[in-house]
Amino acid sequence: MEKFEGYMFTALCSTNFLVSCLLFSRVTREQREPYMDEIFHVPQAQRYCQGKFNEWDPMITTLPGLYLVSVGIIKPMVWLADLTGGVVCSTAMLRFINLLFNCGNLYLIYLLICKLHHREKTRTTSRRVLSSLSLSTFPVLYFFNFLYYTDAGSTFFILFAYLMTLYGCHKASALLGVCSVLFRQTNIIWVAFCAGTLVATKMDEAWRTEHTKKRDEKSPPSQVPLSFSGAKKVMVFSLEFLTSPGHVKAVLQVAWPYAVVGVAFLLFVVLNDGIVVGDRTSHEACLNVPQLFYFFSFSLFFSLPVSLCYHRTLRFLHALKKQPFFFLLVTAVSLLLVWKFTFVHKYLLADNRHFPFYVWKNVFQRHELVRFLLVPVYVFAGWNFLDPFKSRSLFWSLAYLACLLCATVPQKLLEFRYFIVPYLMYRLHIPLPSLPRLVAEFLLYTAVNAATIYIFITKTFHWPDSTATQRFMW
Repeated sequence: MEKFEGYMFTALCSTNFLVSCLLFSRVTREQREPYMDEIFHVPQAQRYCQGKFNEWDPMITTLPGLYLVSVGIIKPMVWLADLTGGVVCSTAMLRFINLLFNCGNLYLIYLLICKLHHREKTRTTSRRVLSSLSLSTFPVLYFFNFLYYTDAGSTFFILFAYLMTLYGCHKASALLGVCSVLFRQTNIIWVAFCAGTLVATKMDEAWRTEHTKKRDEKSPPSQVPLSFSGAKKVMVFSLEFLTSPGHVKAVLQVAWPYAVVGVAFLLFVVLNDGIVVGDRTSHEACLNVPQLFYFFSFSLFFSLPVSLCYHRTLRFLHALKKQPFFFLLVTAVSLLLVWKFTFVHKYLLADNRHFPFYVWKNVFQRHELVRFLLVPVYVFAGWNFLDPFKSRSLFWSLAYLACLLCATVPQKLLEFRYFIVPYLMYRLHIPLPSLPRLVAEFLLYTAVNAATIYIFITKTFHWPDSTATQRFMW
């Protein structure tokens, strides 16, 4: 890190922490008591603070990573500051843990951007710093820095694990992956992604070698062939690679720490009789394929300033004109998937405190045909999402897309928090946007954050059968 860039980034971190502390103070003053999922998380963390590690709330669905880290941070602070009474492991103190994770996420995002875009050497200092700030304030993630939820810590350990993978520290990455799984079990998918990047590197090398021998320059290894013959070619090559003892041995020599984590997780699933720890009836997996379409639409909105432009729109229209039958087939398949594989969770229809409730009510429930009429939007959003992947290698793209499918499709509940890690991984890997685009992205995120925090604080309401104050949130 150059000296000027170091000073700039330090000032940025300090300012970010100060602003976040001010917002934290306001949110905590307005909502002193545990809210929403905090009514499960806060009492459980307080039991751990009291040393009652054998007590567990059966309504909690995740492993105790958040509570263990909280106790590990708070107990030394309490001892050093000689704190006593109700302040120890209070709701506010537990929430403050996520502000620390917010600082960590900002630094990790910066390091990841530096590592992933190290070849862009000219005039990138301000772009790297601003891109880091923008992504650290990604609205869905940033909002939960002020509540005692698992999202900030879960994202921190996934980003840290991936950074270690990029630096070749695979044992450390696997260990950090275990920490991330302790925050949220579905993070095993992104641990697999870390391993998948290693496999993808080996497969890209083998693919490039094979095509060099055949002098085939029509299918460069950085692009996914958009034809049935090309897809078949990739599938045959992948099968041959994964069944080759030599290739498997070469991969395992590097990726064995992730394999150990994977085996341990499978053992946990067998012993636990499932992935979810508690409240299983409300967290059942299904093939909710439109979740992928919702994610594409979500990504289109939040990446609008950095991804969409006049020239890209023209490229889409050109691709539409050049391959009409391909897009007709994609549209037809999408219509079929929306028709046969749309599932609606009871929470989505009943809990009017969440924004997805209003998205579903005001968009999807307006008419039964709306979900089908949105398919062209999904097709464009999907194309816009995949277009930057041309700058990535073939098998890296396939590894990411496989993990994206695993992270979204099995989820019955439309919950924007589930999109945080997939979106950040996508955004980190697209080419570094220009400074004006980054400014526009940061302004968009700032406006959304200001609106959501303002609504959370001021627009309260009450249910007819309850005296508790209700608030709107992600």
